This record gives sequence, C-alpha cells and structure tokens, in this order.
Amino acid sequence: MARTKTATLSLALLCLVLLSEVGMLMALVQAPPAGAPAPQVADECPSKCAKRCSRSWKPKMCLKTCVACCHRCPDHCVPDGPKASRDTCSCYSKIMTHGKYKCP
Repeated sequence: MARTKTATLSLALLCLVLLSEVGMLMALVQAPPAGAPAPQVADECPSKCAKRCSRSWKPKMCLKTCVACCHRCPDHCVPDGPKASRDTCSCYSKIMTHGKYKCP
C-alpha cells in the first residue's frame, strides 16, 4: 500500500515537472520580448558573410564575427567579396567587436 502511494506521488511530481518545462518552452517559442526588434523578412547576413569570409584563414571565426557585425548595421551592409574595402559599408567599417577589433 505504501509502495503504491510513493509511486503515485512520484509519478504526479514527475508530471508536474514535465508540465512546467513544457510551459517554459511554449513561453519562449511564442513571441519575442517587447524590446526586441522585429525579425527581418530574409536574413541576408549569412550569405553575404560567407562570400566575405571565403578566403579567410579562420573561416568559422570570420563568419561568426561578420554575421554579428552585419546584424548590428541597420542596412545589413557587408563589403562585397573577400578583398573589398570596409569603407564600402560605412556602418560596418565603424563597428568594433568588444571595442578592440574591426569587423573582418
């Protein structure tokens, strides 16, 4: 008798934990926070940055940094090609990562 009560109590506790986890996941999926900007129709940054970082000696790091810089620019401007000057995109050329390094 005591064993079935313990099993039932454990099962009820497990169900409660699972329901709370599902509730938290649903809250994350629904809507972005009020202060977050609306998502863009199409995210062009990864494809632009793939072209920009195609000849980088550290392509993964270049791509990650480039996409972050691209998202920070209002017009999502990225210099065209691996050898293009940063000055072709004024916003991109002014951004510093962690205040130390220029975008690739």
